[in-house]
Amino acid sequence: MTKKTAERPTSVFSKGRYFNFAGTHLLVELWQGEGWTSLATVERVLREAVTACGATLLEIRLHRFSPYEGISGVAIIQESHVSIHTWPEFQYAAVDLFMCGKVDPYQAIPVLKAGFAPKHVQVMDIKRGIFDESALVL
Repeated sequence: MTKKTAERPTSVFSKGRYFNFAGTHLLVELWQGEGWTSLATVERVLREAVTACGATLLEIRLHRFSPYEGISGVAIIQESHVSIHTWPEFQYAAVDLFMCGKVDPYQAIPVLKAGFAPKHVQVMDIKRGIFDESALVL
């Protein structure tokens, strides 16, 4: 029995300077911003962020929670997703940008800053699915 090596779809995976990986996952912490209780604002900012990254939007789903009117939602994109969870009572929002391929999740950060006007932003960059291409066997 011989191993069959599958052709890797190059548009799905990302190439880094030192290694190959499935995608970049940015965890963005926003503090003391505005617009986090407005469904219209959150949807607009998600749409603009997806566009800025060069990603392909498939669907946006949002939900408002009581009693503080926080919003959770996701923009499902062809390249993975952008999610947001807002806690207006703590003046905090968490945004996850997980993107594969040639899109650039870092392009969403200026959009998030402009759309929500946070006083403080923290960004963590995680490379997901780090692999050795020679080990990719199907």
